[in-house]
Amino acid sequence: MASQLIYGKQPVAEAERGRRQVRRVWRDPEVSGEELERLCGSPDHQGVVAEVDPYPYADPVGLLAVQGALILALDQVQDPRNLGAVARSAEAAGAAGLVIPERRAAEVTAVACKASAGAVEHLPVARVRNLADWLAAAKRAGFWIWAADAGADQAPWDADLTGPTILVLGAEGKGIRPRVLEACDGRVALPQRGRTASLNVSAAATALLFESLRQRV
Repeated sequence: MASQLIYGKQPVAEAERGRRQVRRVWRDPEVSGEELERLCGSPDHQGVVAEVDPYPYADPVGLLAVQGALILALDQVQDPRNLGAVARSAEAAGAAGLVIPERRAAEVTAVACKASAGAVEHLPVARVRNLADWLAAAKRAGFWIWAADAGADQAPWDADLTGPTILVLGAEGKGIRPRVLEACDGRVALPQRGRTASLNVSAAATALLFESLRQRV
């Protein structure tokens, strides 16, 4: 089975107590910084690189069986750093999982793992062939699906984000695709007063996740 290299102090530490096997670890000063950078292809290794098993993606259907779950779904987010940052917030907020499409979307790579500070080692991340179809199955399982849409009139704190809930966010610059948006039950938008067009997807996800957590506490 093919292995994967990850890097960074926190990602490697979390992998060592996470779901996948750590096969080998290289650390500075036993291995030079230059050699570590050559191994992982990044200067951001912080003196440690590890060879680990391939990422164990979760069962997307199984996530729907978690009672009262809060799940995040990303529609074709292609930047692995954004994927990692979203995963970090989702894990911190106690989300049951994160769902991403199989195509035209970032995967859980070493870059995503580093950006998540190792959160992907604990947060279930599932991949689906068709996100709209999976959302339809989630509806049948009793989930209420909220889309983050800049054009929405409702703020997240005016929406009920308790109970079995899925929060859907779209790709950088493109937003949520029409068919995926049609699969959602409602739309929410974070009010803004600044001049920028929109929030980064990871910042928006963090705000929505912790509003849902606030309502659940």
